[in-house]
Amino acid sequence: MALVEVNAVSKNYPRRAAGGFGLSHEDHFVVKDVSLTIAAGETLGLVGESGSGKSTLARMILGLVPPTSGTIRVAGVEVGGSRTQALRRQMQPVFQDPSAALNPRMRVLDIVTEPLIIHNGGGEPTIDTRKLALKAAARELLISVGLEESALHRYPHEFSGGQRQRINIARALALKPQFVVLDEPVSALDVSVGAQIVNLLRNLQREHGLTYLFISHSMPLVRYLSTRIAVMSNGRLVETGEAVELCAHPRESYTRQLLAATPELPEATIPS
Repeated sequence: MALVEVNAVSKNYPRRAAGGFGLSHEDHFVVKDVSLTIAAGETLGLVGESGSGKSTLARMILGLVPPTSGTIRVAGVEVGGSRTQALRRQMQPVFQDPSAALNPRMRVLDIVTEPLIIHNGGGEPTIDTRKLALKAAARELLISVGLEESALHRYPHEFSGGQRQRINIARALALKPQFVVLDEPVSALDVSVGAQIVNLLRNLQREHGLTYLFISHSMPLVRYLSTRIAVMSNGRLVETGEAVELCAHPRESYTRQLLAATPELPEATIPS
């Protein structure tokens, strides 16, 4: 059953005329007529070079950017419709730069529990019991991503890049979403740390029954995490298929170029 349905979605911006006055009739398409589905519990890898439209498509699915045309549904609810706000609990992002995604003035406890407070998920019989409930929830989330309770009262700058990304993942899981968008989640990390994060993501998916959209420019990395792969170029979807089959027998020359351009991961860093 499809959890995410993207139907003929495009995103374009008006392009200014050569003289700088007014607008030309030719729009600049960032995403052009993309249709895809993501089944519940699977990982769809979305690959392509920088500027191919991957992140724009992801932001449209999350409801952060409105499409120019087409429709997007998550769990049967149209993104951008009247029920979008309620849908936000069901889908969460993990972005590329773990440092930029964390407020440096907030303790980890406040960062991880912020979604619960915003969406009234902490319970509020009294102030004291609410604080205890939030701290207990934060403790469980940190443990689930491989961090200790002692991290709760520390600040982001006190952690390594890999640890900061684990905090980001914990925050994304706070509302127990069905669907998580992973936008280049390991590209800012070194290879060995990135492989540990990928392994963590796989384990969390099994444990919580999560559905992932995993965005990357690295074909080998996407192959290890994904059930299926979709390849984008210049805003268009050029090829989709089962991960192993697509990497072994790509149909399109662009896909072959991506495979050739990204070296295999060292054997020691391949997630198990």
